[in-house]
Order: sequence, then C-alpha cells, then structure tokens
Amino acid sequence: MTLTIKNIIFDLGGVLLNLDYALTTKAFQKIAPGFGSFDAIYAEQKDKKLFEDFETGTISALSFRDGIRSLIKSNIDDKTIDAAWNAMLLDFPPERLRLLQILRLKYRLFLLSNTNEIHLETVNEILTKTLGLKDLSGIFEKEYYSYKVGMRKPNKEIFQLVISENNLDPSETLFIDDSAQHIEGGKGAGLQTFLMKKDKVLSEELLNFKL
Repeated sequence: MTLTIKNIIFDLGGVLLNLDYALTTKAFQKIAPGFGSFDAIYAEQKDKKLFEDFETGTISALSFRDGIRSLIKSNIDDKTIDAAWNAMLLDFPPERLRLLQILRLKYRLFLLSNTNEIHLETVNEILTKTLGLKDLSGIFEKEYYSYKVGMRKPNKEIFQLVISENNLDPSETLFIDDSAQHIEGGKGAGLQTFLMKKDKVLSEELLNFKL
C-alpha cells in the first residue's frame, strides 16, 4: 500500500537537536560525586516524578531546582543547576533547518516535544546564536511542548491534541521520534511513524522512507 503523507510531526531532541544525556550526568557527578546516572534515577519512581512533573508543567523551575538540590544533597545555586541540566543540549545542525524549510513547501509541519522551560530557553539561545532564529515558530505551523500543554509523550492524549487542533488525518500524518516508546504512542493514535535511529542522518532516513 502506498502511503500519502501530507503532514509531518517532528520530535525535537534526538531528531532535530543533537543531545548527549551523559554530559548532564557527568556535570551533576562533578557537583555531587555520589550522583548516579539519569537512567538509574528514572528507574526510581520517586525521583522520576520530579522530572515528569517538570516536563508537564506541574511544578515550576524554582520547585524543580529545589528538587534537584534535595536529590543530589547539595545546596548549589540555580545557575549551576541550570548549566548541568542544560549540558545535554548540543547543536541544531544548519542542514536540518534547510531540510525543514524544503519540507514545509510540500507538507504541514508540527513539532511535538517532551521538554521543560529551562531547556526550551536554552534551545532558543542555541537557535539564535547558530542559526539567527529566535525560536522555531517560523518553521513549524505549530509547536507543542509538554510543559505548556500539561501532557507528555507517549500518552495518547497529547497526540490526539495535535490531531484534533489541526484537523489532521492520522493516516496521512507521519510522526518522527527517536524513542521507541513514543513511537508506540504515536501508533496508538493512528499515526504513521518513523523511528529515528541514533547517529543516522535525518535527510537520508526520510529519503529511505520515500518522502
């Protein structure tokens, strides 16, 4: 069966913006030598909730920083916390911006990201410094950030929000993400999906998908 794609929903981190979670782990380990990895933290529900609450806007940046201080048992200042938390955010390659600019001539483009206010502020700073963009609003028809809408992937509700608000036909909509769990969430909402694998080139992967 030949798929007709008219809309594309992009994830941000790991698809468009390069990430390295290990850098944030290393940054916090320098501050608190007993600090484990974020994989270990996410395995503990009580710690995981801090990050999920921040991603859904349930708690403020101030409360998140206090939670981090409690987690690592260190009375570090806000600036140090933010620097360590943002260490994972790398770059937004210019070729990916050019790809989006080409794609938007043919497809309706949307952004769907699990993120938080501290990260988004830094992402916009990266865009300004490297690409001359204040944010991504000129590239996407609409952006959906988990902390702003109070929902996060892979929950079906956030996909349905994007679909319903923009009158999208799920069967004609491609969702691209680097998380298998999020991809399953997209499939549950009836979307066509594409799992972006680590170290792959987005433009080549989309060509393979026959876009």
